[in-house]
Amino acid sequence: MALTVRKSKSEPGRIGVLLVNLGTPEGTDYRSMRRYLAEFLSDPRVIEISPWLWKPLLQGVILNIRPQRSGRLYDRIWNRDLDESPLLTFTRAQAAGLQSHFDSAASGVVCDWAMRYGNPAIADRIEALQARGCQRILLVPLYPQYSASTTASVVDKAGAAMAALRHQPTLRTMPPYYADPLYIEALASTLTSHLATLSWQPDCVLASFHGLPLSYVERGDPYQSQCEATVQALRARLGWDEERLRLAYQSRVGRQQWIEPYTAETVRALARDGIRALCVITPGFAADCVETLEEIAISLRDTYLKEGGEKFACVPCLNDTGPGMRMLAGLVERELQGWLQA
Repeated sequence: MALTVRKSKSEPGRIGVLLVNLGTPEGTDYRSMRRYLAEFLSDPRVIEISPWLWKPLLQGVILNIRPQRSGRLYDRIWNRDLDESPLLTFTRAQAAGLQSHFDSAASGVVCDWAMRYGNPAIADRIEALQARGCQRILLVPLYPQYSASTTASVVDKAGAAMAALRHQPTLRTMPPYYADPLYIEALASTLTSHLATLSWQPDCVLASFHGLPLSYVERGDPYQSQCEATVQALRARLGWDEERLRLAYQSRVGRQQWIEPYTAETVRALARDGIRALCVITPGFAADCVETLEEIAISLRDTYLKEGGEKFACVPCLNDTGPGMRMLAGLVERELQGWLQA
């Protein structure tokens, strides 16, 4: 489908698309990790604790201990060829792939990317898009499922960047796409293609999503229900039942209750119950990162094998693959309706 920009005297200029993912440290050393974690853990959308209680703990304990631990995890999956995090590598590639798609359509759309925490910063990329003549910008949080701690935080940061501008571009935000047919089809295609490469077939597949404190859900965060909707839609697309495609939540930290079931505990139980071949997919992540490449593909695999499991596979995220880019292009084109004319 050929796309052209609809222009008028009242709406001149180019259209910008800004992909935004969570963020990444600039290195695995202590200072880089501390700088990144300080920004991330200072976000009130992420840590919903009174700053009077949280800041002394963060500055006095956490930022003196956690950077070293996190640095060791990042070091296990670091892209040494480019000296950067895989999340940065894949997000850049996604923006480049999306740009190629729109270039082929001669649409005049300019695609860029940013990180909520770390660099490139959202404010910098909004200004860069505006400098390139983009007076309308589509903000694309790369989170299929909405949470105040992720999507809303991106919108907050973009709003703060806009507040600093005298001449503001028009800003539109792409909604979560947790059960969108384009997304479900991309997941199904990626999963079935990966299973076809294995010399064995799993006894079950576990869909692991990033966890969230239960209190956030009790206050009205829709994240858990959207994760469940994703798995239900994927089961329907594949024709699988709840035993063949299960759901769990990873990355739990601290002592408070998080949404259940927990991924690590689920995997231990599966191994003890005789599940000898397991495949894990991580539908909540748009691109591979430390949570998928280290926490799942390395650490969770070790846990499963130690508990008696025999075969383990981790399905890569959509990243800049064909299914992933077709999904992303389709979602973005849809949200640009009214700005783009077929």
